Amino acid sequence: MPATPYGRWPSPVSSAALVEATVGLSQVEVDGSTVYWLESRPLEGGRVVVTSAAGDAIPEGWSARTTVHEYGGGAYTVDRGGVVFANFEDQRLYRVDAPGSPPEPVTPEPPSRWALRYADMRVSPDGNRVACVRETHNGPASTDVVNEIVVLSLDGSMTGEVVATGRDFYAAPRWSPDGSKLAWLSWDHPNMPWDGTDLYVDGVHVAGGSAESIVQPEWSPDGVLHYASDRSGWWNLYRADASAPLVAKDAEFAGPAWVFGLSWYTFLADGRLVCTWSESDGARLGVIDGGTLRVIDGVAETSIGSLKAVGDGVAYIGGSPTKSSAVITNDLAGTVRLVRASRQRDLDPAYISVAEAIEFPTTDGLTAHAYHYAPTNPDAAPPEGDRPPLLVIGHGGPTSATSSVLNVAIQYWTTRGFAVVDVNYGGSTGYGRAYRERLNGAWGVVDVDDCINAARYLADRGDADGARFLIRGGSAGGYTTLCALVFHDEFASGASYYGVADAEALARDTHKFESRYLDGLIGPYPAARERYVERSPIHFADRVSCPVILFQGLEDAVVPPSQAEVFVAALEAKNLPYSYVEYEGEQHGFRRAETIRDAIDTELDFYLAVLEGRPPAFKRRHVAAENHR
Repeated sequence: MPATPYGRWPSPVSSAALVEATVGLSQVEVDGSTVYWLESRPLEGGRVVVTSAAGDAIPEGWSARTTVHEYGGGAYTVDRGGVVFANFEDQRLYRVDAPGSPPEPVTPEPPSRWALRYADMRVSPDGNRVACVRETHNGPASTDVVNEIVVLSLDGSMTGEVVATGRDFYAAPRWSPDGSKLAWLSWDHPNMPWDGTDLYVDGVHVAGGSAESIVQPEWSPDGVLHYASDRSGWWNLYRADASAPLVAKDAEFAGPAWVFGLSWYTFLADGRLVCTWSESDGARLGVIDGGTLRVIDGVAETSIGSLKAVGDGVAYIGGSPTKSSAVITNDLAGTVRLVRASRQRDLDPAYISVAEAIEFPTTDGLTAHAYHYAPTNPDAAPPEGDRPPLLVIGHGGPTSATSSVLNVAIQYWTTRGFAVVDVNYGGSTGYGRAYRERLNGAWGVVDVDDCINAARYLADRGDADGARFLIRGGSAGGYTTLCALVFHDEFASGASYYGVADAEALARDTHKFESRYLDGLIGPYPAARERYVERSPIHFADRVSCPVILFQGLEDAVVPPSQAEVFVAALEAKNLPYSYVEYEGEQHGFRRAETIRDAIDTELDFYLAVLEGRPPAFKRRHVAAENHR
């Protein structure tokens, strides 16, 4: 086999493979014996559909997607064969009484588009009402937004009884089994839900506080409220009537509530609790019965989420290093069934680069975590003695995490001869509260240091060429990328997807949910304004010493296009090498198939030009919504 340079290997993983016969899966719900889930369909313009094994539960042309907190989640619920969902186009709630029935409005028409938004719905046990989060936009500023818990009549006759108001944020309204009580979560600026939340039942404080994160309140079948709390330093599970966790373990039984409707545990009809938790090598599935945690054997998935009881077993979304995410049922007795795969055709195992969990030394004598993917392609061989270029990925959030689940976008790179390291830098979730809080006051420093040290670790190990480091990331990962390229000279190039360039502008102009997020990550604004300026790549674009490419959606309300525009203007003024691609019709996170394909192919072309010493193919490119290539 003749030698082929790294990066030029013939790959069976095209950009089309990222979107063809592929859907995004989220939010499992169960009604009787029927398992529902959400499908995000790139080939339908990113439309999100409530569906089940029996078919779609909402008609063509409707999309179940809420924009509460901008990130949404909890966009539908099911009950007695019907569906209640938030329609993306107008953000109103609708009900579909049976498959094929036309949607009927539950909430009134708003005074203007998206002025009233709803999320995290739960139908009352009597089937007549729905409790949910309502977000009212009275103007364009984040201070014009009001969040509340409301109860509505499913027949549309009641516009909304306000159950809880006055706090900055609310989540997780949950009826007790007999419908006599309602639990919910709330919190205030500057906290995010992983910093500190309060749990209430009918307005009475039950647990939580400004330094304790409580997530996922749920009632057991016998009417006892449960929740996950990180008061021990780890999200463990608790009963509301007891101070000790159900099982004390240095492991995460829950995660950050970036979106509504997340579920890490569920109750079976007999009262047993089924849960998932994360360990160093991936997720586990288990049953808690009488204070004892029993691990369910034979579970291949290393990532498990959206856990819901169905019959004597559970349904969930899970994946592994060799299998993409799928909706799965497990009867807890040895029978596992794949209900819906996110991909209709999995990759040939011979081409799969399997994630290797690594722990590496980083700044201040600490260690950090990442997943390493070696170049893998049986049809290619590199030049003798050569080492591969390394693509470093910084995940978004930044209070989030990456996992080892098969990601075809990563295989796009590894099958071409790139090594990849997907970094769970300090601040990531899954490793306890202390690890998560490493980023407090240090965003743009700790995350960048950990990305650099992951690359150095792999180069020292002989798994990467230290002269050919690349870095990429989206949103917060885009900020990490830009900081790495501006304040350090370790990288040959980088790609920012809708990344933060101006932390100060983000603090001033972003949406309500994240408008005080940077108080913890950088410092209170405007008191810490000097630190914001020091941490903003936009003020130091002239320090970039390598080519950079930026991708931006023009309808992004989280990181507005103005951030990319000002950074590009600075690069242009200094005559620095760059490329900039802007996409009409895209928001924060690309959803359209054409955009996803165009962006990754353009990114590859850009890197190859850099590595081969050629100038970028273009500086600016505008992609119209109807004119994706």
